[in-house]
Amino acid sequence: MSTQFPQRHCFTVEAPDALQRLDRFLAARMAAMSRSRLQALIRQGHVVRAGATLGEASIRVNEGDIIELLVPAPEPDTPEGEAIALAIIHEDAELIVIDKPAGLVVHPAAGNRTGTLVNALIAHCGDSLSGIGGVRRPGIVHRLDKDTSGLLVVAKTDRAHQHLAAQFAAHGRDGALERSYLAICWGVPRPRTGSIDAPLARSARDRLKRAVAASGGRHALTHYGVLKSHVDLAALVRCRLETGRTHQIRVHMAHIGHPLLGDPLYGAGFRSRANRLPAPAQEALSALGRQALHANILGFVHPASGEPMHFESPPPADMRALMEALDLG
Repeated sequence: MSTQFPQRHCFTVEAPDALQRLDRFLAARMAAMSRSRLQALIRQGHVVRAGATLGEASIRVNEGDIIELLVPAPEPDTPEGEAIALAIIHEDAELIVIDKPAGLVVHPAAGNRTGTLVNALIAHCGDSLSGIGGVRRPGIVHRLDKDTSGLLVVAKTDRAHQHLAAQFAAHGRDGALERSYLAICWGVPRPRTGSIDAPLARSARDRLKRAVAASGGRHALTHYGVLKSHVDLAALVRCRLETGRTHQIRVHMAHIGHPLLGDPLYGAGFRSRANRLPAPAQEALSALGRQALHANILGFVHPASGEPMHFESPPPADMRALMEALDLG
């Protein structure tokens, strides 16, 4: 395990370098680091100007700007196995389907080196996961946010990883993959069924957040349908992804004015609405302590047999309690 610490570099833009692209400006000052590595650090939110995160390599720097670059300490080469209980829905020689609880991080990263799904899978599967998809994310072909619960499939062989990765890359457009989520949002979307087609990029103001991009960004498409509503205060919504971007459902629902209940990143402005909920719902929302989002349906084609696989997971107890308190069950 590395004992190195993050390194902070600070540069002032002089007149000759004004209006350069950010990545080129940094490359001229960090000769030991490749431009592609610098671009990755920019995308990951490790570059700051005047307290604001710069998330695009093409941003132009101005004379007098002070540019800060934080180079994270190297991650450990290989995660270690840990005895963490898993809710296994299906397992065979090629893959394993997990019902992930809220609070479980999928793979090790800064701030979450241990206690992740990957650590649990290494302990459960042993050497069969070694190197599949990379040593730091063995077998992982998709992910769920830490505080989103629900179904995940993990590859146990190289063949399974390649086939599943191709299905997730197609995002169901070829009919192989199905992913459906249940969400409880503030208000009732109008129309009650629709699609949200809005590109996403890292927020320039907060490196932990994504945002709908005014220009550029990565294509993102979410289809939604209202299943049931509690007067005009909240609704149970089914969301189907046609792309798989970070925080996609959470950002898209907030973008149309209906953020998810309990979402600390994208629904903070709606917290006062909790006072309008019935007392049992207020208690259930407080107990939930996370975004009301659950991956309840997962379907794919088995990489070895070619047979369609379909799995369903009911909402966990915390989200089900909120649904019942709002009569959304």
